[in-house]
Amino acid sequence: MSDAYIYDAIRTPRGKGRPDGALHEVTSVALSAGVLNAVRERNGLKGHAVEDVIWGNVTQVGEQGGCLARSAVLASDLDESIPGLSINRFCASGMEAVNLAANQVRGGAGLAYIAGGVEMMGRVAMGSDGAAIAVDPALAMKTYFVPQGISADIIATKYGFTREAADALAVESQRRAAEAWEAGRFARSIVPVRDRNGLTILDHDEYMRPGTTVEALGALKASFKDMGEVMPGFDKVAMMKYPELARVNHIHHAGNSSGIVDGAAAVLIGNREFGAAHGLRPRARIRATAKIGTDPTIMLTGPVPVTEKILKDAGLKIGDIDLFEVNEAFAAVVLRFMQAFDVSPDLVNVNGGAIAMGHPLGASGAIIIGTLLDEMERRDLNLGLATLCIASGMGAATIIERV
Repeated sequence: MSDAYIYDAIRTPRGKGRPDGALHEVTSVALSAGVLNAVRERNGLKGHAVEDVIWGNVTQVGEQGGCLARSAVLASDLDESIPGLSINRFCASGMEAVNLAANQVRGGAGLAYIAGGVEMMGRVAMGSDGAAIAVDPALAMKTYFVPQGISADIIATKYGFTREAADALAVESQRRAAEAWEAGRFARSIVPVRDRNGLTILDHDEYMRPGTTVEALGALKASFKDMGEVMPGFDKVAMMKYPELARVNHIHHAGNSSGIVDGAAAVLIGNREFGAAHGLRPRARIRATAKIGTDPTIMLTGPVPVTEKILKDAGLKIGDIDLFEVNEAFAAVVLRFMQAFDVSPDLVNVNGGAIAMGHPLGASGAIIIGTLLDEMERRDLNLGLATLCIASGMGAATIIERV
């Protein structure tokens, strides 16, 4: 079995994910093709240089339907002999693409892959695929289905997180993201989005609100209170599953939850032979990968058990990890991770996260791996862990090691 290495990690800036956003006129295929072209050009790839393109995407309907990965390859300048595979593990799709590619390389099924993902949330609405777990009564009733926002509020209630703590985390995410952009910490990874005439459409994360304050967030209405308490009354569903809860404390709102945005990201993964053949130096080794299923109602607790699993599988302890990226789907997800492992906030999402910059579902897993690697290089650190919560109750994680 050979090791799998990261040779490059790039992403687009994240657009606002709505009609007034800079990327609204860019299709999922076009954005994906642009990222693939950037990987090709930056690394001098020619011909059948990689075995496959594995591309994560969550809402696989409309322009994101079919095999989006193959469409993206054909729209790009990659050789047509390179196939494409579209996968969906909800919010961890981009990470699962990377992990799958790494394990293919480790198992000898090809020398190299491009893996990542895309989500154009301003063009293909979240939930428009009609997922069975949300719309099929037989499955929804069996699993005590509630929307993710309710799940996040259940976590806050169960583990004692206040709205003040969630808002403070959100403000800090905004501050860190603005500081990171100001300091140019994303410069190595960012590939500006250009139109067909070569003019730059977007060169920065468009969603950020660097002036956000705790006072401003305090004025926002809890986003999931009405759907929980009034109609359709999901709090009652939650309390049927968790009778120990007297009530659900609704603390999440637009300011302490991840932003709806557009974006794409890619990671170039290969073995040592691939690097030598193309004159490329590996940046990190993928030390371990993991995924796990969890309670489908509370749904978003996956980062804790999957981190326990990946550490055990890799023979490591939490103290061995130098830096963490925990996707900021909702503030309570990150608060719970830090609580469970007694991890310092100074080591988690040090350049901000999805609350500040947005969460393009199918791309986020690849984005946080690249962000983690860039910061590990900047700080000269050895081991990093990236993890995400996942809809319907799952978790995914990746440990990378500098080389």
